[in-house]
Amino acid sequence: MEEHAPTYRILIADDHPLFRDAISRVVGDGFPGSELLETENLEATLAVTADEEDLDLILLDLNMPGMSGLTGLIQLRNEAPTIPVAIISAEEDKNVMLQAVSCGAVGFLTKSSPKEQLIKAIAQILEGNIYLPSEIMRAGSTRPQEPNERTITAEQLETLTRKQLQVLEHMTRGESNKMIAYNLNIAETTVKAHVSAILRKLGVSNRVQAILSASDIDFSRYLRRP
Repeated sequence: MEEHAPTYRILIADDHPLFRDAISRVVGDGFPGSELLETENLEATLAVTADEEDLDLILLDLNMPGMSGLTGLIQLRNEAPTIPVAIISAEEDKNVMLQAVSCGAVGFLTKSSPKEQLIKAIAQILEGNIYLPSEIMRAGSTRPQEPNERTITAEQLETLTRKQLQVLEHMTRGESNKMIAYNLNIAETTVKAHVSAILRKLGVSNRVQAILSASDIDFSRYLRRP
């Protein structure tokens, strides 16, 4: 008996009709049979989510009318906390991406990404993972660190095993547990155990805080040790 691919209900919230049409085609090709809804401002998006609580995902433009940057994301997360929201934007600043995830987004997709990469990113998010573009996450920070931002001390890093350091490095690239398991050739359950240990040793409460704290670390320096 032939298995049918899962279908989803996805809201595309963007004020540019051409882009909504383009992403609709991407989603349609990647997830045939899925139901797509469209809005063009934050007010309409909030209205739809109030009536459509069973949405599987919202693809949210960061700069459409009413958003006021991440304020709109926070408002949407507060009013529709059960619906996953991924940002899709022309923005390609690593720190904006991390801030969006820290404000509740489950991923950050760039509008310049190739079609296949967008499909893979959306699939990863629909599977329950956080997605951040690895090529941008590998780039250095584009702004000075704020004085009140948590930093990881050398002493804390020294408490991590070599494998935990490798897992943390892959986390800062925006990789999911499944991707880390594949790249390091270990079981996904092992990755989860390493992530739990990393959070405990670094004194952070979740994955996003760990990524924010470790995003500028020179891992090669620590991985060179015996």
